[in-house]
Amino acid sequence: MRNRLLYLFCCLICVSCGNRSGSDEANDRQFTVQGNQITVAAQSPVLKHITIQPVETGDYRPSFSASGVVAAIPSQYAEIASPFAGRIVKSFVRLGQKVVPGSPVVEISSPDFFETGKTCFQAKQEMELALKSLNRERDLLANRVGVVKDVEEAEVTYALRRKDYEQALAAMQVYQIHPDSMTLGQPLTLCSPIAGEVVKSDIVIGQYIRDDAGALAIVADLDRVWVKAYVKEKDIPLCHRIADIRISLSALPDTLITGTVYYTGNLLDEETRSVEVIIECENAERRMKPFMYGSVRFTGDAAQAVTVPDAAVLQGEDSRCVIVSEGENTFRKVDVTVAPGVEGNRTVILSGLQAGDRVVTEGAFYFIEAR
Repeated sequence: MRNRLLYLFCCLICVSCGNRSGSDEANDRQFTVQGNQITVAAQSPVLKHITIQPVETGDYRPSFSASGVVAAIPSQYAEIASPFAGRIVKSFVRLGQKVVPGSPVVEISSPDFFETGKTCFQAKQEMELALKSLNRERDLLANRVGVVKDVEEAEVTYALRRKDYEQALAAMQVYQIHPDSMTLGQPLTLCSPIAGEVVKSDIVIGQYIRDDAGALAIVADLDRVWVKAYVKEKDIPLCHRIADIRISLSALPDTLITGTVYYTGNLLDEETRSVEVIIECENAERRMKPFMYGSVRFTGDAAQAVTVPDAAVLQGEDSRCVIVSEGENTFRKVDVTVAPGVEGNRTVILSGLQAGDRVVTEGAFYFIEAR
């Protein structure tokens, strides 16, 4: 019994090998391959299933898509935060209020700010005292009563005191406060550095805030906004000839928004393999809100190129090719370079074909097995 089973197993293997050999022989009878040239036997059924057409030449507009997010323009966006710890004593704004540069936003009672103002006053007084001392020494020297050494020491002292005052003054001007218009002990008033609208306010009267607290209010001018699109590495060459931009936001699916390229990044993000393309858009109606997410469709300028149906292009491991007819059932595999980002059912050939070539547009996949 065991010998009989072994005999049957050997018979199956022989039959299988015979069928495979027959299939290979049939394939060899249909195709003759020499290098990139393929000859199909006249009796081969493959000829009935292929269609040969000349390539076409015409205009095409490359296009590609990228993800994008709405952002406020940095120069038109300001977060109002306190540099000192203290207690909020007054609010000058409300949500939606229009402000101009220098408009007061919030008033804070801060001991730290009081000390800063006090330091500035002291520095000013010491500078003025040093200047008086210098003038006195110069008068004494002019009347031949003083000595040069005392004048030089007074000049050095005045220069140091003046430097201290300039530094204290610069620190005060950062908070848009000038000591000449300030009274010692007054609260700190935070002002808006830009014109815009109060889009966020977390001001609570009586609240104590730390010096590292977040923004108490945000002022922004959203008449124009940016859309930051993240273009993949393979589409970067197309960014240099953009003719049209259409933005579709998830929150506004039925609205197409246009814009213009403001800046194309010069650095590639190592993790996402993309560059940032900034698009500036009109937003007078305030439909676009910062941090909205969507997609951006870029369309390039029209250009002349050779095109073939998508089915004519065969994808290999490292390249693409088409099957070119040379007549008398003779064909040739030609490696081609295709253009990325083309809509429709045709593929643009950048190199490998020329006008007048005839290619297999249907049934090209039969030639994959030719060997």
